[in-house]
Amino acid sequence: MKKTAYACAIACLGSLATHGALAQSSVSIYGILDSGVVYTTNANAAGDSVVKVPSLTGSLPSRIGFRGVEDLGGGLQAVFTLESGLNVDTGTMGQGNRLFGRQASVGLKGAFGTLTLGRQINMTFLSMLKSDVLGPNLFSMSSIDPYIPNARSDNAIGYLGNFADFTVGATYSFGRDASSAGGPAATACAGEVAGNSKACRQVTALLGYDNKRFGVTASYDIMYGNTGAAAGLTTSDSHDRRATLNGYVMAGEWRIGTGVMARKKEAATPVNDLESNLYYLGASYPLMPMLTLDAQVARHDVKHSANDSTLTALRLTYFLSKRTAVYSSLGYMKNAGLAAISLDAGGTVGQGMNQSGVSAGVRHTF
Repeated sequence: MKKTAYACAIACLGSLATHGALAQSSVSIYGILDSGVVYTTNANAAGDSVVKVPSLTGSLPSRIGFRGVEDLGGGLQAVFTLESGLNVDTGTMGQGNRLFGRQASVGLKGAFGTLTLGRQINMTFLSMLKSDVLGPNLFSMSSIDPYIPNARSDNAIGYLGNFADFTVGATYSFGRDASSAGGPAATACAGEVAGNSKACRQVTALLGYDNKRFGVTASYDIMYGNTGAAAGLTTSDSHDRRATLNGYVMAGEWRIGTGVMARKKEAATPVNDLESNLYYLGASYPLMPMLTLDAQVARHDVKHSANDSTLTALRLTYFLSKRTAVYSSLGYMKNAGLAAISLDAGGTVGQGMNQSGVSAGVRHTF
């Protein structure tokens, strides 16, 4: 009897060990803390300057995240991401005060690609990652179109696949933005309305090719509105459409990136309509192993209007270690006509006024 019991125990332990080997899992915690000080001119109609600690970003938006993976066997994995945006200046949450406003998704990953459900970054965000050398810097294209660093979708199904040098992806959202807190990351369009299949829907798609020397990526993004939604998209027939074409090339140690975003917004009332092209050209070069210079010019061309804007920005980053860096940015925004696009993301500028600025800060990743 005892021998039989021992045999059963050993068999059970062996079964558990085998299951554990197949179902290996891991969870990692990561984040970025980035803050600094910025000075800008013409911060209001009176032409006054301002010195402040910016809230939205420094060189990169601050965050804390949790990422997990479980090996299910046969090349299949379960994956999840929970990522919170942080405003270091006040200690509050970003992305419309969401708990996990940057990402909150769960899915499956295999040879077919990755399939996810939840709030997630969409294809407009991903399409510019390698060509936009400044990214979500305080002085960057994020000031011209705040949607660029906030291109995320609530209630979304997402797919991303990498096959050799090709990348394909898409998202479909049943209700693109459930927050009504205001701002580009919270536009009050929850969707999922019975009897209205277009209310607050959003579709994005991406096709890209890249290797060690160059890459090209195209994306398409269309979002629909509904009653109470921001930016004039207050009917389910109103929509905002963006299409991008982006590319980069490596020339020795230089990385040169360029692209265009064509946007057409057809709002519920014509006064909120917008048709524009956003062009950009940038370059990144390591002056020394620990010192990198980034530069970018971006032009916002508003069709049928004189309200155009041009951004010029430089950033110098010195890496104190692999995880800690200090940086400084110089920028200039030229506003024509009645344009009032601020140089710094989330900032203010007098209508039709040009704006100069300088910022400095420190970034730590973990």
